[in-house]
Amino acid sequence: MSPAFGAMEVEHYAKGVLLEPFVHQVGGHSCVLRFNDKTICKPLIQREHQFYETLPTEMHKFTPQYEGVVSVSFEEDEDGNLCLIAYPLNGDHDNLESIDNSDCEPKNKLLRWSNKKTVLENDKITKEWVRQHRKEEKMKSHKLEEEFEWLKKSEVLYYSVEKKGNVSSQFKHHNPWSMKCHQQQLRRMKENAKHRNQYKFILLENLTSRYEVPCVLDLKMGTRQHGDDASEEKKANQIRKCQQSTSAVIGVRVCGMQVYQTGTGQLMFMNKYHGRKLSVQGFKEALYQFFHNGKYLRRELFEPVIKKLTELKSVLEKQESYRFYSSSLLIIYDGKELQEVTVDSDPEDLEDLSEESSDESAGAYAYKPTASTVDVRMIDFAHTTCKYYGEDSVVHEGQDTGYVFGLQNLISIIKEIRDESSE
Repeated sequence: MSPAFGAMEVEHYAKGVLLEPFVHQVGGHSCVLRFNDKTICKPLIQREHQFYETLPTEMHKFTPQYEGVVSVSFEEDEDGNLCLIAYPLNGDHDNLESIDNSDCEPKNKLLRWSNKKTVLENDKITKEWVRQHRKEEKMKSHKLEEEFEWLKKSEVLYYSVEKKGNVSSQFKHHNPWSMKCHQQQLRRMKENAKHRNQYKFILLENLTSRYEVPCVLDLKMGTRQHGDDASEEKKANQIRKCQQSTSAVIGVRVCGMQVYQTGTGQLMFMNKYHGRKLSVQGFKEALYQFFHNGKYLRRELFEPVIKKLTELKSVLEKQESYRFYSSSLLIIYDGKELQEVTVDSDPEDLEDLSEESSDESAGAYAYKPTASTVDVRMIDFAHTTCKYYGEDSVVHEGQDTGYVFGLQNLISIIKEIRDESSE
């Protein structure tokens, strides 16, 4: 939590939790915010909320864990800084207190709610200290705003980072997509502030929390992206995007990517606009780039990824009536280079390690990930439909063939990269 925001007057943010940009968001237009180290939140959309509350059991391991709903308000501090603050819904204190806030940082400036009294865990912070750090943060903010104007015009970016420091902390000032979504969310809420100041957000598991340096690939899945309730204009726009990208040909396209390359000490970001321009060959090259750390191809990741994708495909083939329009698939692994894992490690042994990480009986965060741990999860269900959603006028039968088609092609392309790299 930044010093300027973390040390704001407690009485002004009584029982509230300051929301910060989620620095590992690489795609999507909905703003994702950090609630704490293990939990993120995003604006509640009724259809997506319904999906999480009625999720088939067999899909749990392929989606983020749903953790509830909070009320979020748009507020300003005395210096005019715009903030998003999360509060418990009325009568929901007990439920939200079960969410682990212990890993919020820094702990001496943690704001948390309770039934009794909200406290700032270090009451030694003085107003002079707060003002000084606000000034420093504001100076940094002006510099970042200048950089951001340039970032918005770039589709693929490379940033050199300090290898000696905490690499993961440097994502905070370099992820252009996260910055863009956060600014847009603040702008929308500010424009509506006179008419509305309370919004509902859903709380979801932070899928990147187990990784020191998360490498994230966001893939838009399926041959169709528009929902059944889309306007004619929206429908035509989405159809055009699919036809002009790899979505129409192979049922999947790149929506965003962040990769840490140990060989060059760089962070690489790719946004959805570049992803739409890729040919099928370009898509394959982007996947290769995602699995390459700047020194060598992370071949030990292929088998765990293929296994998880194949299992997901099998699960979705059995889902009657579901359509996951405009949803994404995340592939995540740790970019931190670990000495004990070598390029020649046995893929079967590494696959076993990856499987251990998804063992629900061990607890969500009981396993310390290794370099081979890979996660595959479906996200973004704002346009998902199913016959069990009684209010939907259109009812589909059978599996989501467009999504399954995309999965099959994704598996095939990863296998091609694997086989070609071993020749």
